[in-house]
Amino acid sequence: MKIAVVTDSTSYLTPREVADNDIHVVPIPVIIDGKVYQEGVDITTEDFYANMRTFKSFPSTSQPPVGEMIEFYNKLGDEGYDAVISIHLASTISGFYNSLEQMRGLVTKTKLYPYDSQITVRLMGYLAIEAARMAKAGHSVEEIFARLDDLRATMGEYFIVDDLQNLVRGGRLSNASAFIGSVLRIKPILTFNEKHEIVAFEKVRSTKKAIARVEQLFAKAQAEINYPLRAIIVQGNNLDAAQAWKTKLQQKYPEMPIDITYFGPVIGTHLGDKSLALAWLKDIDKAY
Repeated sequence: MKIAVVTDSTSYLTPREVADNDIHVVPIPVIIDGKVYQEGVDITTEDFYANMRTFKSFPSTSQPPVGEMIEFYNKLGDEGYDAVISIHLASTISGFYNSLEQMRGLVTKTKLYPYDSQITVRLMGYLAIEAARMAKAGHSVEEIFARLDDLRATMGEYFIVDDLQNLVRGGRLSNASAFIGSVLRIKPILTFNEKHEIVAFEKVRSTKKAIARVEQLFAKAQAEINYPLRAIIVQGNNLDAAQAWKTKLQQKYPEMPIDITYFGPVIGTHLGDKSLALAWLKDIDKAY
């Protein structure tokens, strides 16, 4: 069986990773001042953050049109793919996955298998990479899904945002205590809860203290497992802070691979400027 692997632009894979692993990337639309942009196609991350403070209205995000997605999957069928594994951002923060589930019967030239990553950004990107590697090695859809479930269960993440207003206005923050954090001007630590919703986890008085607290949480998570981890620092227009954090973490964990990646326009719309995150999952290059 020939299997295609699809993900969306919020995985923030590099062009080299996309090409090397034969991954198909669907751009997620972001709407700025009434104009629709396709993430990674006609708006760059650099342009988004550079112009964020000049936007006349709060940006929003959308789903790719259903008709275009059906046409896209059928085209993959015409190219000889018997099945498509389509891995997308958490269904709790976007309706895209649920839309794909509803359109499965409308895709006629291949079999569509949507997968809810229950997360987004680079963690989701690693799911796509692993699925593509397994598809290339001849594994079945069932085997690939089992592996993705295993990897998904090892994921952890904490976000530090500079301001909660974007998440509150965008409706992506589940617990009402977030409003208090905004008023007090603290640095909230956010995470995904057991329902895979973004929630305010703790409120800390400074970014420095927030980073130290996230490091404690990461150390605790690492102490409770028996497999190697890969860590990921994610930044939204905050590269210097991310690089400094990586240097610090690499001294503590010299054997651990630590990536630096970014929040692009779609996720940046909700997290805002100067956000940071530390995420991790089982290292797909070492643990099988």
